[in-house]
Amino acid sequence: MGENWLRKPDWFWNPAESGPYFIHQWVRPLGEGPGDPDLIIYGAPISRSSISVSGASHYPDEFRKMWKSFATYNLDEDIDLSAFHVADAGDVAMHTTNILESHKRIEASAAYLSGQYADVTLCMIGGDHSTTACAVRGIKQAFPEKTIGILQLDTHLDVRDPAELGPANGTPIRQLIDGGAVKGENVFNIGLHGYFNARPLIDYAKEHGINMVTLKQAREKGFPAAVNEALDRLSEKVDRIYVTVDMDVLDITHAPGVPASTPGGMTAAELFDSLIEIGKREQVRYIDFVCLDPTKDSAVAETVKTGVYAWMQFVTGRVMMEQGS
Repeated sequence: MGENWLRKPDWFWNPAESGPYFIHQWVRPLGEGPGDPDLIIYGAPISRSSISVSGASHYPDEFRKMWKSFATYNLDEDIDLSAFHVADAGDVAMHTTNILESHKRIEASAAYLSGQYADVTLCMIGGDHSTTACAVRGIKQAFPEKTIGILQLDTHLDVRDPAELGPANGTPIRQLIDGGAVKGENVFNIGLHGYFNARPLIDYAKEHGINMVTLKQAREKGFPAAVNEALDRLSEKVDRIYVTVDMDVLDITHAPGVPASTPGGMTAAELFDSLIEIGKREQVRYIDFVCLDPTKDSAVAETVKTGVYAWMQFVTGRVMMEQGS
């Protein structure tokens, strides 16, 4: 039933005769073009479930609008992405007022896409972080016998108690652990820092074996090395890896358009380097980008641009994996 909730993207695909040279000329609506795509994106535009006031529900639209600003050629890596087939499944239709119903629709859509396109990389554009629990449950529904691990780039653990808050954006990892979809030992969180996780949340993480890698530890090791070490350890224990990128992992000066932005976070360059490495890993089958609020961005939309750039870095890593580079 998940396909019933996916609405075709309303952006206009405009393929260039001699291109494609820009993202909006390259990404196709799902169903356009021969064969299955290499990667499918879909939007989960909800932010009513955010603890902080958030307009993250606007991000899928703003993400697509920014495509005209980005070429398909990566100068740093000397790679043209245009041969990599990316398809847009559109957004999951949200219920106007019912958060739980909206979450069920995201779960059903993730189950449909992951089941129908079992060998295709799936990328969800949020929405707040509550959407991650929905997507992972949907994948688990499609592949109940598979073990799922999570690599989380985040300032926060997101293990607050849904019994107190409901299924809010501060609870997705706890939802998945308490619900049995994911084991705590199969969760790696890179980017924790500062004074943004209360002691009871640390206690929960330790009790359930969540692997916590602080920002300081990752910087000392180097982000590519820290990311690869986490992915190596996950690959030894799980069948499929889900990566969730909470944009509040970035320092507030790099990403003002984030509801729970903090000082002292990752730089954009550190995130970009990390996503290249993540994209190179075959075991990574799913990724999301969540908690980016365009309504809090400045007039130059630096956070939205950073979000699109981050996604392109992951895609570049995917192409590098296929090329064996």
